[in-house]
Amino acid sequence: MEGEVYEKELKAAGAETLSDGRNGLRIHGWEIESSNRSILNSLQLQQWEQKLKTSHMPEMVFGDSTLVLKHINSGTKIHFNAFDALVGWKQEALPPVEVPAAAKWKFRSKPFQQVILDYDYTFTTPYSGSETVETNPEHEKGATSEEGSCNLDWEDCEEQIDVVALASKESILFYDEVILYEDELADNGVSLLTVKVRVMPSCWFLLLRFWLRVDGVLMRLRDTRMHCVFGKNMKPIIIRETCWREATFQSLSSKGYPSDSAAYSDPSVISQRLPIILHKTQKLKIPDNITKHGVQRAEVGGGSPLENQIGNIRQVYWKHP
Repeated sequence: MEGEVYEKELKAAGAETLSDGRNGLRIHGWEIESSNRSILNSLQLQQWEQKLKTSHMPEMVFGDSTLVLKHINSGTKIHFNAFDALVGWKQEALPPVEVPAAAKWKFRSKPFQQVILDYDYTFTTPYSGSETVETNPEHEKGATSEEGSCNLDWEDCEEQIDVVALASKESILFYDEVILYEDELADNGVSLLTVKVRVMPSCWFLLLRFWLRVDGVLMRLRDTRMHCVFGKNMKPIIIRETCWREATFQSLSSKGYPSDSAAYSDPSVISQRLPIILHKTQKLKIPDNITKHGVQRAEVGGGSPLENQIGNIRQVYWKHP
């Protein structure tokens, strides 16, 4: 009975589930698909380390887990994956957060090993999603699909995501949460990157969240929200809101908040206690279609959107005592 009700809701909203056992749906010109896979094995981790040119990786990397939102007519894809997020971590290269000397020993992999935390072991990333364009959309007969990273035209704007509308009791046609990577910081806290998506008859909404708690030292929250309203007579517009919050345990304690790490297990509950260090809102107008000649490719090693973003925000960070 529930399945029949769900199918009726999908049909009424002009949506349909994806075929071939894929997890997701197609609605108002969008194809939205999520994939939750197991963590990378040791061989795959070695391959990633070589590609990223690092010997450090999070404890659990869900390398094949993804969320993809594709606008079918234009070939525009907004997608989320662990590899690109770790590229952002490697490029930003924040200084390591200092931990109490008594806790450093937890990072040893062997007894009596000297511990040198000379890298950002928190795996903090400025990642806000990946952008890809299918230069020959699938509806063109005989066309060969070609994809490339691109610099889509995100514009700074004053518009805000309508949180009131999102809080309305509209039926949820599709929901999923995808974990990209996680690390318990050798029992010194948590580092977690996830993306959640929710699709309603009127819109889709997602939250990409990086959550860090270094026990007794620091909390860091980096949220990217995206919202797209469906409309018959309008081109799709995506609103993207980026909000970064950060505070030391010491600063929170001085304001009368608890200093016990157990009080900070849920970032949604304590986010308002963390001061905002970066906030911006942008919008993306999805074109009718993007041809091969209209794609701006981002060259690896210079001029990419991620590198430009990192260059603009380095000044907001400081080394915590």
